[in-house]
Amino acid sequence: MDWKPVKQQYKTYHQQIIDWFTERIACGDFLPGMKCPTQRALALQFEVNRSTINTAMEELKANGLLETRVGAGTFIAENPWPHLLVHPKWQQHINASIHKPNIETIQLINDYEQREDIIRLGTGELAPELLPTKQLEDSLKLIKLPSRAIGYSEPQGHLALRESLCNHLHKRDIDTTPDNILIVSGALQAFQLIALGLLERGSLVFQQPASYLNSIHPFQSAGMQMVDLDLQSNIVEALQRTKKNRPAIVYSIPTLDNPTGRNWSQTDKVSIYEACKKLSIPILEDDVYGELQFEESNELPIKTLDTTGHVLYTGSVSKTISPGLRIGWVVGPKTVIQRLADIKMQTDYGSSALSQAVVTHWLTSGLYDQHLKNLKVSLQQRARYMEQLLECDFKDIATWETPIGGFYIWVRFEQPVITKALFLAVLEHKILINPGYIYQPNDFHHLRLSYAYASFEQMEKGLQLLAKMIKKLLLAEIS
Repeated sequence: MDWKPVKQQYKTYHQQIIDWFTERIACGDFLPGMKCPTQRALALQFEVNRSTINTAMEELKANGLLETRVGAGTFIAENPWPHLLVHPKWQQHINASIHKPNIETIQLINDYEQREDIIRLGTGELAPELLPTKQLEDSLKLIKLPSRAIGYSEPQGHLALRESLCNHLHKRDIDTTPDNILIVSGALQAFQLIALGLLERGSLVFQQPASYLNSIHPFQSAGMQMVDLDLQSNIVEALQRTKKNRPAIVYSIPTLDNPTGRNWSQTDKVSIYEACKKLSIPILEDDVYGELQFEESNELPIKTLDTTGHVLYTGSVSKTISPGLRIGWVVGPKTVIQRLADIKMQTDYGSSALSQAVVTHWLTSGLYDQHLKNLKVSLQQRARYMEQLLECDFKDIATWETPIGGFYIWVRFEQPVITKALFLAVLEHKILINPGYIYQPNDFHHLRLSYAYASFEQMEKGLQLLAKMIKKLLLAEIS
């Protein structure tokens, strides 16, 4: 076998290996029942990582072309022909599609979060008891819905909601107009629209080293390159050195960052804004947690500095009222908002009319402000309790910062123990964690803990077991 996969723009190594095996089986070079070389041998032959071989072999098994015999190895399936001649090659279509798949850990998190018997220690969602279910039900009785109100909304979203958002955002020192606001189905849709409508393939997306964007793929799937940006460096030099005349955008969560829970300093905000203004680089500011600071604060969005239209500002009610409403917004220059609205109309023809009416009612009636006040008290109580648990069981093996708002505590372990193996071992005990490597590749030191979802009892049970398992691993390494 002298064939080797080669670097291609549109086909990965493991997909080339799948296609090569499939062609050899189809043409009769590899006969049914023939034993395959070991993964180590194939990795050496093809000059790729064993993980690449493993991924390809697993998909070939899923396609019915290979089979494993316990204790004997991997073989060409005894009857591969139905899979080659009858069924569509769905896996091939999936692998060749535009949108990148999530890594397996995130797929497992998304699957297991739906199970009621799982303790969710890392999830970015409010617990059911923190959701204003009764108030939302009562709101539905008060909302008036003329016939036009429950049809398709204007391309930028209901005018009444955009007007109420102008008043609401003024509390964050953001002055805007309804023409500068687009209603979206959650902040994530805003990222997708921006990737599709404003950036070209090959654009650079600058981000913090540990970034929420690494756990989703709206920009990566659109052909953008993610680049880490250290705020402690000379921002202008760092951007210029990497950019090299390529189109770029900076993604930021300066208030209650996900996953770290930290706030940027005002100096950092000014530095990044001035650098981007100088280099004509737009900033995408994600402020979905901005209203959840526990104490009154002078922390303001980067958007408040914006006098030149450089900042696209996104917010949402997913972290405050309910993720199920699927209502978020983008604030930006009118021409940009119109462009994004046009693409949104081509994809979903507008966000839910009913959800828009609910959010409008909450913003204009005072319900939102009162709920937000109560929510922050509850979240702070939960944060204090989780930190007490950490002090009891983790202070000798990890460090963290006291949370100042939002949902998360970013825990750092001295040893690289937050591995895929630990994630799976903990999951066997019906405990779900968010390991650091889903936010920064190869980060096995960090763990994103959330106090927003698990009950007090679940926090105690889950963290005690997690500490026990990690300490057992550390003792095993020492011995």
